[in-house]
Amino acid sequence: MEFLDYIVLGLFFLLLIGIGVASFRKVSSSDDFFVGGGQVPWWLAGVSHHVSGYSGVVFVAYAGIAYTLGFTIYIWWALPVAIACLSGAFIFAPRWSRLREGLNIQSPTEYLATRYDVPAQQLIAWSGVGLKLFDVGAKWAAMGILLNGFTGLPVATGILVSGGVSLLYITIGGLWADLYNDFAQFGVQVLAGIVLLVEVMKHFGGVGGAMEIWKQLPEGHSAPFAGIYTPGFVLAFLTVAFLSYNGGTWNLATRYISAPSGRSAQKSALLSGALSAIWPLFLFLPMWAAPLMVPGLENPETSYIELVNTYLPAGLVGLVLASMFAGTMSMTTSDANTVSAVITRDILPLTSQRFKNLSQRKALWIARVATFVFTVLTLILAINSHVFGGVLPLIVMWFGALVGPVAVPMLFGLLPVFRHANATVAIASIVVGLVVFSLTKEIGELKAVIEVSAAVQLGAPVFCSILVFSLGASMLRGRPVRPEVEQLFKALSKPEKAEALMKLSK
Repeated sequence: MEFLDYIVLGLFFLLLIGIGVASFRKVSSSDDFFVGGGQVPWWLAGVSHHVSGYSGVVFVAYAGIAYTLGFTIYIWWALPVAIACLSGAFIFAPRWSRLREGLNIQSPTEYLATRYDVPAQQLIAWSGVGLKLFDVGAKWAAMGILLNGFTGLPVATGILVSGGVSLLYITIGGLWADLYNDFAQFGVQVLAGIVLLVEVMKHFGGVGGAMEIWKQLPEGHSAPFAGIYTPGFVLAFLTVAFLSYNGGTWNLATRYISAPSGRSAQKSALLSGALSAIWPLFLFLPMWAAPLMVPGLENPETSYIELVNTYLPAGLVGLVLASMFAGTMSMTTSDANTVSAVITRDILPLTSQRFKNLSQRKALWIARVATFVFTVLTLILAINSHVFGGVLPLIVMWFGALVGPVAVPMLFGLLPVFRHANATVAIASIVVGLVVFSLTKEIGELKAVIEVSAAVQLGAPVFCSILVFSLGASMLRGRPVRPEVEQLFKALSKPEKAEALMKLSK
């Protein structure tokens, strides 16, 4: 990068810090810090939901897949995410908002004590916090790789720089800082993406020439399925994405929880799904063209970096890097915010009486401390991401495979068809999913005996969890359901009955 690029990047950092400081005035309670007081506009929540769904991993690991395999990255990643959001808009999104209206929840696991019981809630809460350490750590690791490629900074230093800036503004401004940053960074990302897209089109002689790249690329680059990304893998990822993007990934559930109404949450989900279907086509085109523009790379994960460094002038390189920063920070800070909500609202009160019935001021202070500590732990894990095989295995095969078992009782617990599933069923579905994950990862002595495909590694844990949860609910169908659970479902299905949930929570 040149001096002008550093100026652009520095201005971007100042923008983020400025957003955090400005948002500080909107935060006077933990309710404001975690869910924006339940007054987040649908368009802001929708954009935030979209950009919180991907990070610098897209420009590193996914760029590498686009470079080596081509169009399949859209088929197995972007399209399933779009389908998950669009379908979830009619199934899950409104229910999350109604939970906040009725139970006054501030974390996505808070309702589970009523739906199942406290032990089940604690298992899901603790499992999710541990899972998020891996997920967020992988995203910081991707950001470190990007900074190394652009500036030459050591990867660990890049992780600490990007994490330090994020740590500052999210601890100060909470969800509002995160939301406003998401909106600003999406604008930066679109601008940077369009600039690079125009340069690619110029390279190939215009729009028509750019559309002809598929004839010049290696055979198979236009195929929907390639390498390990088989139809089975896509089906597995679609299942994981359906659970993850509708609330299994907690920060995405928060976007719906913070909506003022179920209808508003639904519109947010529809907007996010539309953006997930359309924007990646523009974002990935330069990555698909990269083998023709920067051929012969030894490490395909650096393809996007090489493309930017080779074809963009000074100033615009900094803009593209800023957009990558923004994407990673959007996802990681929203994760930190939501995880701190779970820690503050669901875990700490069970560990000590002094964390119960806190004043607004003290609850807000604890929220900020929890956010700080969680973020620091993810940075430590990011620096040691090589222990888990690198960025892509950490983000897809670890987080992707584990999020399903944890999310199944959490998401399916919102659906009336599974009303008979109790705490025992919820815990069993999680345990079975985790055991299956351990087996498919060839842990211990099984490593030399069992070889499984990527599709099985990703899909087996979640499918087994779904099977156990469904069978358990079916076997208990003849038994009576606790009155508070029946009341919960009535309130979730009809907005006008949300007041009944509030009475129940009291």
